[in-house]
Parts: sequence; C-alpha cells; structure tokens
Amino acid sequence: MRRLYTLVCTFILITTGTLTAQDLLQGRVSGNFQLDAQLYQADSAIGAEDVSEAMLMNSFANINYTQGNFIAGLRFESYLNPIKGYDQRYKGTGVPFWYASWQKESFGITVGHFYEQFGSGMTLRSYEERNLGYDNAIKGARFIFRPYKGIAIKGLIGTQRFFWESGPGIVRGLDGEFAINDLLNILSTDLPRFTLGGSFVSKYEPSAKILVNSDQILILPENVAAISTRLNIHHKGFAIDGEYAHKYNDPSAINNFIYKEGRSLLLQASYSQKGFGMLLSGKVTDNMSFKSKRTERGSMLDINYLPALTRQHAYTLAAMYPYATQPNGEIALQGQVNYKISKGTLLGGKYGTDIAINFSNVTSINRDSINNETPIGKTGTLGYKTNYFDFGDELYFRDFNIEIQHKFNNEFKALVSWINMHYNIDIIEGHPGEEAVKANIFIADVTYKFSSKNALKAEVQHLATKQDEGNWMQAMAEFTFSPRWFFTLMNQYNYGNDDKDRRFHYPTVAVGYTQDSNRLSLSYGKQREGIICVGGVCRNVPASNGLSITLSSNF
Repeated sequence: MRRLYTLVCTFILITTGTLTAQDLLQGRVSGNFQLDAQLYQADSAIGAEDVSEAMLMNSFANINYTQGNFIAGLRFESYLNPIKGYDQRYKGTGVPFWYASWQKESFGITVGHFYEQFGSGMTLRSYEERNLGYDNAIKGARFIFRPYKGIAIKGLIGTQRFFWESGPGIVRGLDGEFAINDLLNILSTDLPRFTLGGSFVSKYEPSAKILVNSDQILILPENVAAISTRLNIHHKGFAIDGEYAHKYNDPSAINNFIYKEGRSLLLQASYSQKGFGMLLSGKVTDNMSFKSKRTERGSMLDINYLPALTRQHAYTLAAMYPYATQPNGEIALQGQVNYKISKGTLLGGKYGTDIAINFSNVTSINRDSINNETPIGKTGTLGYKTNYFDFGDELYFRDFNIEIQHKFNNEFKALVSWINMHYNIDIIEGHPGEEAVKANIFIADVTYKFSSKNALKAEVQHLATKQDEGNWMQAMAEFTFSPRWFFTLMNQYNYGNDDKDRRFHYPTVAVGYTQDSNRLSLSYGKQREGIICVGGVCRNVPASNGLSITLSSNF
C-alpha cells in the first residue's frame, strides 16, 4: 500500500503541479461494495460435495477519487475461500487493481490497471466479468490523444492480470479511429456517416522450447502481432459495421502448437424504424486464440475477444445450453427481426404487441490437409488449409426462437417464448461421444400489479429433450413490495430420463431488502450443476445445496 500511495501522489504532483492540500480535500469519493457468501450442505443425491469451511465468500470494494481532471482508485478483493465454481487460484486477499488517470482537453493518460477495447475486440479487449470470475485487466500505461476533431488515437503497454499475479507476456497496442464526416466538416444529417479504424497489437513472451513426441523440439516465436481494420457506415436507420483481423503465427496449447496464421471477419447490418428493426450478422473465425501465455488452456489471459453470434438468453432453462465461441474455427450467422403490432388493432390491442424472432447457426470450418503425408492439425506444422466461407460438416449450435410480449392493461402483462435448440455437447463442453442435445423450450412469464408498489410475477418454463439429463420443468413466483422487499419461490424438476435416480427437485426460496443504494438478498435451496456463459465466455457451476447471501452498496 505504501508503494501505491507513493505512485499516486507522485503522479498528482507531476500532472497537476499547482494542486494543493485544500484542493485534494475538495475532491469526491465514490465507489461500490459487494459480498457474496454461500453456506454449503452436502447432498449426495444431486452431487453437491461437502465444503470443509462450511462457508465460502467472494467480496470486493471499488473506491474512486475524483478531483478536477484527476481520477484515482483501487479495488480491494477477498476470496476466503472462493465460492465453488470460481478458480481456486483467486484464494486470498489484496489490492489487485489500482489506477491513476489524468485527462485534459485532447490528451489523457492512465497508469496502473485499466480496461480497454479496440474496435469489436478481435485484436484486443481487456475487461472484467465478475459473474464468470474473469478479469484480464492490463497493468501498465495507456494514453488517449484526440489531436483534431474526428481523430482518436490510443496506445498502451503492460501485462495482464493472472489471478493475484501478472502473466508472463507483455501486451503492446496502438489503435486509431477516424470519423470521416467530422474530418471533412460534413455536418449534413442527410449524408451517411463513415468511421474508419485500425489497430496493431503485439505480445512478447520469452522464448520457450516445447518437446513433442520425445524427439521433436519446437522453437516458438517471442513476438506475435495481430492487425485489424474496420469500417462503420451509418445513415438514418441503416448501419453497416465490418471488421477484419489477422494474427501471425502463434503456436499455443489451444491450437495444438501449429504455425498457421489466424484470421477473423465480422460483418453486421441493421435497420430500424418505428415499430420495426432488423439485424443480420456473420462471423468467420480461423485459429484466432490470442493469449499472453502460450501454454494457458483456460479462459484467462485472453488478449482478444471473439463475440458469440448467438442470443444471450435471460431465462434459466433457455440459458441451460449456452454457446461458447470456438477460437480454433467456426462460421456463425445470426438474424433478428423485431416488430411491434400497432396499437388499436385486433392483435395489438390498446398498447401494441412486441414480436422478436431470432435465428443463429454456428458450424465448423472446412479444413484440408497441407499434403498427403501430414495429418490435419499436426503439431509443429502449418496445421491445415481452409478457405473463407467454406462451411464445415459439423453443426456446433443452432437456435431459433420467437418471443411475444403483450400488455393487456395497466395491471397485467405477459410474455411467451418458444426456443428450438441444437447444442453440440461434444465440441462445446468437451464430452467426446455424447449425442448432441436437441431441445424445445417453452416459457410463459406474467406480471400482475396490485398497485403502484405491489406486484406478482410468475414464470413457467419447460425444456424437452431426449439427450443429456432429459426434461426440465421450472416454476417461479416473485412478490415485490416496492421499494423495499421481494420474495421468491422457485422449483426446478428434472425428469424424463432413463435413470430414475437422477430425477430431482431443486427448490429455492429467496428474500431481498433494498434501502437507498444498499441491497441485501438471501436465498436457500439447491443449485443444479451446469454452465454459465456471458458473451461466449463460460465457467462451470457445480451442484450445491445451502444458503446464499449477497450484500451490495453504492456510495
């Protein structure tokens, strides 16, 4: 902490010069705090293991200080011990994140830890997703320079967070974005707006020699570069966004140490007007895993981000089989249409009816051998050959869903949804030989307001499949007494499988209390084992039984 204090104070003196002690006292302190704790009970029926500590806990507190152009802050974290499902390497207490930043007119600089994204993130995205236990914050220095209207230049250098330490690789990046209309001083809204951008990212990792088959030694590159270019065109209700990224040879544990170069292309087109919206997107990915540690197999130390072109479902059973992006190769397509049936019509009623139709499809890429003697993907070779838009024969994921929402009156509204899903459990979860899950999911969600403060929300969900664990049924009722209380009763039931010993109920009761910016919630019940994904990044949640406590506050 003394080192942190010295660095922050030195930065203040260098950048602000005339800042006095009185000025410091006039600054503003803000932040937030959250504690998640679970008390566990062993339950052999659902596979919930005993926990020797009885209670596990994750907690954090962000504290930020703002004074004029200067901002500084830190995050305190404590995992004693990490909640089940989080990587045990988080175990401990400390300050893994701190920063100091200064911004004035066209120039800004940050030292310490920071998050950053270039374009869509295919060459660089540093971010935190607390629900997944994911944090690849960069520790180093970053600048942002806007020398002229319509021009933004970013540069950075640093290492990535690896639990309580830093990864072995150094990440360096430069990004430029140019708003063409602003540069040419085109103010007319009747003309399309063009934005052009590009980035260069490289990593340095000390040389290493990998022994293969006891007789072959691979010499791996110390410096690996990735470049990208992007173009955005917006005109009234239309938008077209495209980005292409290319990564030079980067043998790693993810791609079986092949020397093939990687590439990814992302295209999106959308149109919207009152009562109607449409989105079409496509992505081709080939060998685009980019980490600052070549032997890391998990989700940590990703330099880039490959978005999953699939709908992120919010309902529990709909999210039971989420898709995880396959960096070694995939072709993904997604389309969505939103339509509002007008008010005053037979189907629209007094308030109108909202309809959303979404479709996504992800397949493998078609790979050919380099020559007749070299197997596809052999370690120490160029791996394979492939062409753009050459769809493979293996279906990874497919999701077709329809959602209808209707408000009947001021008191009553409802949502119904149907989802048809194909989930390749072998590829996505690494379960060789298991049959792909083919599921139909039905959801009904109704809310009735007794008054402006009291409401009842009820959900019924059903997942029907002959694969994996069979069928699931879920029912939930939530009573809200605004602005303070909520009470929830829920039960999941697994049935319809051949193993009678696997047919279980997972009941849960929860209560929550809110006062100003403070919130306390308690829940008691059983949690099924499964996968949680956000944006194509996933973690496994083991089965559990017990009490969960969440306390959060903003200040």
